Amino acid sequence: MSTLTELKRRTGGLSAPSKMPCHGYSLPAENCKTGSKLAKNPNSICSICYAAKGRYLWPTVATALKNRLATIELDTWVDDMVEFIGKKEKSGFFRWHDSGDVQSVEHLENIAEIARRLPDIKFWLPTREYGFVKLYYKRHGAFPKNLTVRLSAFMKDGAPPKAVAESLGGLTTSGVATDDSFNCPSSKQENQCGDCRACWDENQPNINYKAH
Repeated sequence: MSTLTELKRRTGGLSAPSKMPCHGYSLPAENCKTGSKLAKNPNSICSICYAAKGRYLWPTVATALKNRLATIELDTWVDDMVEFIGKKEKSGFFRWHDSGDVQSVEHLENIAEIARRLPDIKFWLPTREYGFVKLYYKRHGAFPKNLTVRLSAFMKDGAPPKAVAESLGGLTTSGVATDDSFNCPSSKQENQCGDCRACWDENQPNINYKAH
């Protein structure tokens, strides 16, 4: 068993998004494989990424994110994250990537393994890395039941990528409102989740978020 200080050093620590009811995990937005390309398109949601401004640009935060990115290559990353999240997260929920995104299919496999080993925690992973998700499905099939993976739309007011989601066994999505959408209530409650947990709910097929 390791101390929390040791685990924080080896993993780079967790994030504490003010909106969320739980801990999160963040990586540098500039290292998003797909998002960094989309950010150059003024019509894309990534061109107004909240994680490319504000406190995310503070030198101490930027350095911490870079250090965290380096740790995902360590052989001990999964074991350390399982122990660290297990000790820190008491809400029963966890959010992957309030900043940044999946870096490789191996990274995605490790995230799935962390969820598998922490069955009492409900994980939410929004991602625009459809290619890594497709490759994961080719290798493994479905994700662990306690890991809700949402494929996020690319463009402002863009339609949710339902066709891709359905081809992968019915993953959930986020994008412009559709008939089966759940509208995120945070804009009406001081940018807070409050008691809403729809993002983690695999029974909500699409979540509609207001740009922020």
